[in-house]
Amino acid sequence: MKKIAQLAFLFFIIFCLTLAKNNIAQAQEADPAFNPHYITDEDDILNFGTMTAAEIQSFLTAKGSYLANYTCVDNNGVTLKAADAIFQVALTNRVNPRFILVLLQKEQGLVEDPSPQPSALDWATGYGCPDGGGCNERWRGFYKQINSASLQFRDYLENPQLYKYQVGQSYVFSNPYGVITQDAVTVTPINKATAALYNYTPHVYNGNYNFWKLWQKYFKRDGYPDGTLLQVKGEPGVWLIQNNKKRPFLTRGALISRFDVKKIIQIQKSDLDKYALGAPLKFPQYAIVKTPDKKLYLLVGDQRRLFASNEAFKKIGYNPEEVISVAAADIDSYQEGAPITVSDVYPTGALLKDKTTGDIYWVEAGTKAPVIDPIFLKTRFKNKRPILATAQTLAKYQTISPVRFDSGELLRLDGGFMNYVVEGLTLRPIVSVADFEALGYKWTNITTVSSDVFMLYTIGENLKPEAARSTATSTPNI
Repeated sequence: MKKIAQLAFLFFIIFCLTLAKNNIAQAQEADPAFNPHYITDEDDILNFGTMTAAEIQSFLTAKGSYLANYTCVDNNGVTLKAADAIFQVALTNRVNPRFILVLLQKEQGLVEDPSPQPSALDWATGYGCPDGGGCNERWRGFYKQINSASLQFRDYLENPQLYKYQVGQSYVFSNPYGVITQDAVTVTPINKATAALYNYTPHVYNGNYNFWKLWQKYFKRDGYPDGTLLQVKGEPGVWLIQNNKKRPFLTRGALISRFDVKKIIQIQKSDLDKYALGAPLKFPQYAIVKTPDKKLYLLVGDQRRLFASNEAFKKIGYNPEEVISVAAADIDSYQEGAPITVSDVYPTGALLKDKTTGDIYWVEAGTKAPVIDPIFLKTRFKNKRPILATAQTLAKYQTISPVRFDSGELLRLDGGFMNYVVEGLTLRPIVSVADFEALGYKWTNITTVSSDVFMLYTIGENLKPEAARSTATSTPNI
């Protein structure tokens, strides 16, 4: 009987291996675009502003997820809905909530499962729970799982030298399907995000192919990159593409306080209709608004920053008559930023220049981002003059990643011939003159940058004109 049982087990293993290999073969044939050397980019992991808590909730509800009505307890003992927990973790750890959602589905199927096992919720992201078993009880619990996994991925990207899989090194996976096989796959990660995924899940197909497939299913972008301004030919409205949605500008002030109108691209209505409708943009950059409960907020980008006191409001120097009264729903789409206190010297941001070294930083919300190239002073900050500051003053601010160009900007490497569109932390190449013109871009909007600036980004997928086959270059009507 023992021998029969052993043979039965052996046949079961062979069956599982055959099934796994057949599934992978079918997956590769169905998804020839999958590239194990490039699974995703840093922006997909670090862009923490892609979804509001309400959008996360809507996403889970639309998927019929158990998480849509699930609650958990955070590290402070506060009970939160799953969507609010995901949003809080994403904002605190500065990790993309979309990334967390894909990780939850990849590891335990929680995004689409209407009735998961308790263990799936307890080990939601697989953190501290290796394939071989022996889960560490310290990390049990939904909130701990999403929080710890988010921090782990941030550390992979900030300290890649501490981990096994690194950019530019080749690794042979003898078990590419997550099970022991005789096959082997050699992978050379070409960016930190891909290396991070292999450090978290060291399988090519049963782990990272699944991540890639889910990302394509949930969040694949078609059409223009974030930050693109579009206008239907012959119509007055202007739209911002953000998170693959079209956001209408309801006022001219909201548009010109944020963007250069010379960068509006004219398209056909059928091309604009491909995008889902996003939240409107009604208020100018740095507007101060007052909600019905008498709270005052400064609107900065997609964030609302609460004035912690009347003294903080008075210090900024705004005229009370400039305050705009709004309904609470008018600013629901804005993320909650850090409160503005009396000690917040530059609530709208400022350029500070070290008196001794001459180094320049963009200072905002308690942080300082190095300005590594003068090109930013001529473009992003052309209307701002650096303020001299001591090293002691600058030391009060936390140093973050260097200043980059915003999404939607056109760049070209000095001495190069390829043009790129910025999308988050990536550059999307436009490979031909015909594609560039078919997309409706203007040659005068290209900024030539040094290799130091160019190296702040990774190279993403080519941008092709399928989403904008019919474009025109007539002067926009604003």
